[in-house]
Amino acid sequence: MVKTQREIMTAGDAYQQFDPELIARRKFIRKQLLTINQLDDNAQRNQKLQDLMADTGADFFAETGIEFDYGFNIHIGDHFYANYHLTLLDTCPITFGTHCYVGPDCGFYTPVHPLSARLRDADVEMGKPITVGNSVWFGGHVTVLPGVTLGDRVVVGAGSVVTKSFGPDVVIAGNPARIIRRLDADGNVIKTK
Repeated sequence: MVKTQREIMTAGDAYQQFDPELIARRKFIRKQLLTINQLDDNAQRNQKLQDLMADTGADFFAETGIEFDYGFNIHIGDHFYANYHLTLLDTCPITFGTHCYVGPDCGFYTPVHPLSARLRDADVEMGKPITVGNSVWFGGHVTVLPGVTLGDRVVVGAGSVVTKSFGPDVVIAGNPARIIRRLDADGNVIKTK
């Protein structure tokens, strides 16, 4: 059976970004978000956002200004909060665990463009998923790049650029982000000698 460009894209393989089905979905999502982001009724706005995403848990809340490409690759657990201007480029799955909090102006980017100019010129794009554990907190203006996995209870400092994966119970910050503190499961800083 021949796979669609959507299936190829979601799997992270090289796909044609100007496939008619993908163009139609992006256009549909842009039109929907233009209206949704203008709604001042929080419950109505958030329900309409949830309707566009693959799945969301209980207590989903996003402030205005959210943007994404497709929605069908966004998976969000219970008790999620995103401040203003969240960007989710979901060519591949973006998955959040439970109790995740995202500061303003954060971006989660799954697309990967080839290093080869010939392939870029041919409009080839690929992607890598982003996976976020439970109880993760992102400060404002954080950028998370393709292929990153963050463990449970990670804290990401404001302005960080997360270029690689980290395990649980750490505070990371910087560009590129690095571990600046280790935490116990209760969030207490572990003293190093």
